[in-house]
Amino acid sequence: MVILVIGAGSIGRRHADNLTALGEVTELISWRSYDRAALEKRNDVKGLVIATATQVRLELVTLCAAKGWPFYVEKPLHWTAAGVAEIYDAAGDLAKRSMLGFMARYHPVVQALAAGDLSDVYGFSFEIGHDVRQWRQNWSFPDSYAAKPDGGGVLLDLCHELDLAKALFPDLAVQSVASVGHADFDGVDFASRIALTGGAGRTGTVAMDYLSPVSLRRSELSGGRGLRKLDMLAAKITRDDGNGPETKSFPFERNDMFRAITRDWLALIEDESATLAPLAPRLSDMRSSSDLIADASGKRVFFGTAEMEF
Repeated sequence: MVILVIGAGSIGRRHADNLTALGEVTELISWRSYDRAALEKRNDVKGLVIATATQVRLELVTLCAAKGWPFYVEKPLHWTAAGVAEIYDAAGDLAKRSMLGFMARYHPVVQALAAGDLSDVYGFSFEIGHDVRQWRQNWSFPDSYAAKPDGGGVLLDLCHELDLAKALFPDLAVQSVASVGHADFDGVDFASRIALTGGAGRTGTVAMDYLSPVSLRRSELSGGRGLRKLDMLAAKITRDDGNGPETKSFPFERNDMFRAITRDWLALIEDESATLAPLAPRLSDMRSSSDLIADASGKRVFFGTAEMEF
């Protein structure tokens, strides 16, 4: 049996390599080579990875539902609430054996937080930034999915932190979104800051940008029992309860998150009741996060433009 990977960009190739390393027979197919009629005739498929641009994922989810193939779909699911609903309707019960690609939930810092008590947290901030011109080798932003007004932009592209906030504090809702655009890319946000509120007076922000010359991925959680500062790139948590900071570091390799989420998905393919890691993004459990991201995308208000040359 084979696992198909549809989408032969850098993410699709990473998935194919990881599946092969985990002992799976893998077939990588570019979106340009996608032939639904040919795939519908196949009976040798164990599962399917959807690593395409956001705009075409419904077609592949519909195929998987028709064939009964569990799927792994890259994030975000869709940029509108209606699109999210359409995908969930198409997936049906197959969502219980499928995965949404929020692999940052497997970061050791996130797993450590999830294992602790966060009930004292009243304020938080999550931030991720990177100069989009340095994004990937041999990659051009203007020619990419990210430069499209439908399904592109930084809020959707770097939505891991928004999902993490929702995973740790499930009752969060979007209040407002302030965005910065670009004169050459109408409707595409290059920086966005999302204001969120939850129960018990909890408030916070999630910020992402395509502008920072230095890669950053950091968070702060303010609580009655102390301050927690997180550095996702360095894989460190610093806690200070008023008696001085204490830092804990974790072993971390970025591809480990991809491998971990893939292992959980392979377990789901075999048995939907399989034991998964805490916060595992099984698609059937990810509706509220997907709706939150779509809501944030729809609430963007642009306040200016970035000065960035391509």
